Amino acid sequence: MKYENVYFINGTAYAGKSTMVKLLAEKFDGVACEENYHDVLMDELDSKEYPNITYLRDMQDWSAFVRRTPEEYSNWIDGVCEECGILEQKLLDEMVKQTSKKIFVDTNIPLEVLREISDENHVLIMLADPNISVERFFDRPDSEKQFLYQVLLKEDNPEQAIANFRACLEKINSPEVYKAWEQSGFKVIKRDENRSVEETFKLVKEAFGLLSDGE
Repeated sequence: MKYENVYFINGTAYAGKSTMVKLLAEKFDGVACEENYHDVLMDELDSKEYPNITYLRDMQDWSAFVRRTPEEYSNWIDGVCEECGILEQKLLDEMVKQTSKKIFVDTNIPLEVLREISDENHVLIMLADPNISVERFFDRPDSEKQFLYQVLLKEDNPEQAIANFRACLEKINSPEVYKAWEQSGFKVIKRDENRSVEETFKLVKEAFGLLSDGE
């Protein structure tokens, strides 16, 4: 089905997706589906059906998580996105039945699926320099990233462990991945340190055709 009243933002980390989803929902009295909103379904998921999403839920050894090779990490991320696409659509199917409000989504749905379920003017790609995702990963104060950092520090060789994990991040933020986002066919907004949040918000509204007269 095509989601007529749903606006999707996908792209890379540190590009401002979550901030824009919140601002859009506030501005248009809409519904904000923030990052990983599908987590509300986590407890009921079958690990055989959703092995990638439930990996962290069922995992017993965090050392095994950080010791994965870049290839293993990249394959896991791809699997998570594929499974997210299924779960997000289940949630959205229910939401559109329950509300006539605009729904703004910080999504993990893969590009090929977005092309099937949405019109191109309802999808926006937001990108940040790939190096930011690698170099600033542990700069964010959220508990998950800081916990992961502590796991790495407890490894027998912390420097090697951190270098391996950065290689994993480099793999999923490669120039090839960035180019695929950039050439997706959807509208793209790139992070600009000299642009204010308000200016970025105006660009986002314009991209979605939601810019009002006088703005």
